[in-house]
Amino acid sequence: MDIIYLHDLKVDCVIGVWDWERKILQEVTIDLDMGFDIRKAAETDDLEYTLSYKDVSKRVSKFVEDSRFQLVERMAEEIAQILLTEFEIKWCRVKINKFGAVRGAGGVGVLIERGEWT
Repeated sequence: MDIIYLHDLKVDCVIGVWDWERKILQEVTIDLDMGFDIRKAAETDDLEYTLSYKDVSKRVSKFVEDSRFQLVERMAEEIAQILLTEFEIKWCRVKINKFGAVRGAGGVGVLIERGEWT
């Protein structure tokens, strides 16, 4: 399996459990690793045979901007489901970093893997 990745995607959204968090936008940074067979794309040099990270970026960004989750865990799970169903990938790793959530930490968040690695 090959991996197409999209890292450091920054999106402003409503995220958090505290009342003050529900009233502001916070930036999250998203890293996506997506299992996708790129051999045909490499052989033909044709975009038709690969995964468009531009399309993935637009879809995930819009989804996150429109969301109002309390937990990054839920956000990560929903993003993974979008990738697996809408983009027909076999496996994905979704990492969400909510900078500033813990004072003194460079970053905090979740990292999940979903699907079958083949």
